[in-house]
Amino acid sequence: MNKNSILKKYFGYNEFRPLQSEIIEYALNKTDALVIMPTGGGKSICYQIPAIMLPGLTVVISPLIALMKDQVEGLKANGVQAAFLNSSLTPEEQDKVLWAVKLGELKLLYIAPERLFSGSTLNFLQELGLSLIAVDEAHCISSWGHDFRPEYRQLAQLREHFPDVPILALTATADKVTRRDICKQLAIDEENVFISSFDRPNLSLEVLPGRQRIGQIQQIISKMPNTSGIVYCLSRKSTENVAEDLNALGFKAKAYHAGMDAATRSKVQEMFITEEIPIIVATIAFGMGIDKSNVRWIIHYNMPGNVESFYQEIGRAGRDGLPAKTVLFYSFADVIQRNRMIRDSEMPEEQKELMDAKLERMRQYAEANICRRRILISYFNEDIGKNCCNCDVCKNPRRQFDATILAQKALSAIVRTNEKVALTNLADILRGSRNQTIMKAGYDQIPTFGVGKDLRAEVWYDYILQLLNYGAFDIAYDEGHVFKLNEVSWQILKGQRKVEISEYISTAERLAEQEEEKRKTSPRKSDVIRNELFENLRILRKQIADAMGVPPYVVFNDVSLSEMAQKKPISEAQFKAISGVGQEKFRRYGEVFIKEILKFIKSKSVEKINLPKGITYEVTYELFKDGMSIEEIAQQRGFTAGTIASHLIKMKENGADIDLSKLIDAWDLNAIVDVAKELKYLFGEPLKPIFEHFEGNMDYGKIRLALAIWQSEED
Repeated sequence: MNKNSILKKYFGYNEFRPLQSEIIEYALNKTDALVIMPTGGGKSICYQIPAIMLPGLTVVISPLIALMKDQVEGLKANGVQAAFLNSSLTPEEQDKVLWAVKLGELKLLYIAPERLFSGSTLNFLQELGLSLIAVDEAHCISSWGHDFRPEYRQLAQLREHFPDVPILALTATADKVTRRDICKQLAIDEENVFISSFDRPNLSLEVLPGRQRIGQIQQIISKMPNTSGIVYCLSRKSTENVAEDLNALGFKAKAYHAGMDAATRSKVQEMFITEEIPIIVATIAFGMGIDKSNVRWIIHYNMPGNVESFYQEIGRAGRDGLPAKTVLFYSFADVIQRNRMIRDSEMPEEQKELMDAKLERMRQYAEANICRRRILISYFNEDIGKNCCNCDVCKNPRRQFDATILAQKALSAIVRTNEKVALTNLADILRGSRNQTIMKAGYDQIPTFGVGKDLRAEVWYDYILQLLNYGAFDIAYDEGHVFKLNEVSWQILKGQRKVEISEYISTAERLAEQEEEKRKTSPRKSDVIRNELFENLRILRKQIADAMGVPPYVVFNDVSLSEMAQKKPISEAQFKAISGVGQEKFRRYGEVFIKEILKFIKSKSVEKINLPKGITYEVTYELFKDGMSIEEIAQQRGFTAGTIASHLIKMKENGADIDLSKLIDAWDLNAIVDVAKELKYLFGEPLKPIFEHFEGNMDYGKIRLALAIWQSEED
């Protein structure tokens, strides 16, 4: 079989995504390569199809147990023999896997790097003669990457132990420095690097002010019922507090962080994968090992420390290619905390400088008033050449206004306080707030006290941060983050420079604008069709998955369910044409899903439901097989008896087992045929002359049936 046939047979897809086919050819030709492909871009296919096609075993080196488990379950569901070897297995289970490898029963073996280099594993694999080695999450091998893992450094020995085995290194995120380091460590020619587009147009991007976050989260996820999502927090304590708050609001959420014992973490992760718990509130320790395709939203409660982490984390949403929402809460306090974490760490100064620079890029993204996707994509040295129209800046560009006087008020307050105030105190002074801190410092006596009392605190916070980003003043991190004047400050104060910033938009206004935008926008073909049939199929999928002990998306992903809900396939050919339905999945689940679709169609047929062209005949046939008469089917479906008869005649022509003679009285049959002969009727001519001959006492349905029977006898 060729690669295209294997793609359809095992994975249910008709065509490859960009670069997949070329990468597969590299592997088949035993050529090493580094693959940079965003989460959801289809990296796994790049080594799974060569593994099926090549003789012998493919070893996949993977860093996380959960990731291995997901991949293996997915492959088995598609009819591919695979297994994993890691510490989660008992000695007996490990022996069983090794025997399966030795007997040639497996095509893919997933293994952790520490297991690969322990005991006699390397010697065992060398004796087998591997066909391919895939290094997943390859960025972990580089100390320049955002998720460096020391145990991955050992992988540099692979070329020494397997000189003739091709290596595919794969990762979702790696900048130029990291890419070069991966190639160096794994002895991959830098010319053999495949970089897919980092653009994930199905992900909406939004940054919201980091105030009243729980209330904002409540509004966001209330609009997406029955969907899975992740809230990322900076600290362990935050994950527990946020999860507790969400549960109090009626949502089902669980915390996840490195401080929990392994068994508890594993249980929480399993509950999320099986959709028992739809919401996880986690530190960044969560998600890397999850292949869950239908995460519909990601919320960052705190700002990540770098663009790579942020991009990888939001990439865990919408892996199926369907629309997904990502939200980042941004506050200056997050920047301060991140700065402190870098400064207090034990990493070398060179590494601290790198982390500072990456944090600055993340801050620029959060504060930007230009297309956010362009900022993300440009970070990975790619230019999409246009605005995305799917981020908050593109959808609702903030109006600019002349803020020179506002800036002068703020700068004057900084001057009058001898440059000793930070964000909160500056806003309080401008608003005329007589709190203890302000009164004690005597700031209520300065001329600028209360000059901005017409603006609310959140408005001043927004404007002050914009002015900071504009460069109107500096911040002294080493002096408690107080504001300091610079050359631009004096130009503004002296009236030598005009300042423009964006108008403040409240969270409520922003959400209202989004709802209006959503109302005006018609659903895209790529949207999840969450109608009643989709929900029925989703429940059925969950029941099957629970019975089999696998995640629901292993049965079918949301893309497949959405397509079923739209096309309503009720035959084998129609069902196999659904995206993601391969030979094995049809064998396992086709019949039960078709029954559920038919059940829905039959229950709704009295109402007007949209059936795709070509299926309406088969629905009639299914009702006929249930024992209903032509008249009963006509009444049930809201058609005339003549139309129903036409459906059955068409199905008979298509090879269905229907005895048309049993659908019409013998006297009526003979009478119609006699009249047709008398009128010298030719097949295909209008039926009206025959109908008029009977003066309306013989309906069109019977006429069609009689003529169809007569024609079959003539043939």
